[in-house]
Amino acid sequence: MILQGGGWCNDVESCLDRAKSRRGSTRYMSKYEVFSGILSNNASLNPDFYNWNRVKLRYCDGASFAGDGKFDNGTSLLYFRGQKIWDAIILDLLPQGLGNAHKALLSGCSAGGLSVFLHCDSFTRYLPTNASVKCLSDAGFFLDARDISSNYTMRSFFKPLISLQGVQKNLNANCTSSIRYPNLCFFPQYALKFITTPMFILNSAYDVFQFHHILVPPSADPRGHWNRCKVNAAACNAAQIQILQGFRSRMIGALMFFLEFSRSGGMFINSCFAHCQSESQDTWFAPDSPRIQNKTIAEAVGDWYFSRRISKEVDCPYPCDRTCHNLIPATSESNSFSKNCR
Repeated sequence: MILQGGGWCNDVESCLDRAKSRRGSTRYMSKYEVFSGILSNNASLNPDFYNWNRVKLRYCDGASFAGDGKFDNGTSLLYFRGQKIWDAIILDLLPQGLGNAHKALLSGCSAGGLSVFLHCDSFTRYLPTNASVKCLSDAGFFLDARDISSNYTMRSFFKPLISLQGVQKNLNANCTSSIRYPNLCFFPQYALKFITTPMFILNSAYDVFQFHHILVPPSADPRGHWNRCKVNAAACNAAQIQILQGFRSRMIGALMFFLEFSRSGGMFINSCFAHCQSESQDTWFAPDSPRIQNKTIAEAVGDWYFSRRISKEVDCPYPCDRTCHNLIPATSESNSFSKNCR
């Protein structure tokens, strides 16, 4: 099961705009989806999961399927029902076969990848106790990190989102009760240690979305000194590369306890300037797919899910990995966040 990504909205204006687009209403969504990568039904392109039942959950709430609130000022009316949408879809799928599953994998990309951290354990509780249930987050490990101007831009973005959409009550209770600022449990780095279901974390250490919006958001670079570097990593100067390496170090540091102590967890942290890699055939499993230790993402995930061998891969720093391609791709998710960020 795949949770679709597509950014977030954190104020009334941006959420109203979202409600009138494909990111907020099924009226505007495409009628068809291409299933590739981990969703492919071709054994040569997806050897471990090609014959599984596959479901893709359309995303429209703007809070990673975690909102549950209402806004009404007499002029504007908004219902935030991401949590209820999640529950309703699972309850609908259970009698269609999900309730009898022997194996299940919950995955998602970007905002959907963040949603995997939020819903992984609840997904497990819906399924039979003897089922093998695991979770895969692709490009969902968003860091709570300072930007180049020393501000917590992403933390400042999520705070009003959590308040407006009523998210806090749906965060991991063990996390919120053990941390000074409960809202921070929306960030995977704080919630991860409380997740009991086996988890695989697929992320680039130089995730292009986080590069553009957490490390170097437009507000931190008003004169555009980073513009060329954002488009092409080869155009980054030595000082910029050093900052990027520092961001990679923070990500690896935030994952260190998981890397060292999680017996059921898996990991593939490569050094490609990419965002979302499991649903693209080029990056999932192809002759020229990115590799770590000559292992593709598909092979690493399969080894982990089926317990064939330990699968915790961490790439060397940029630019050592020569298997990367399509560096810094354009993503619609980045455009969505830019529009909604204040």
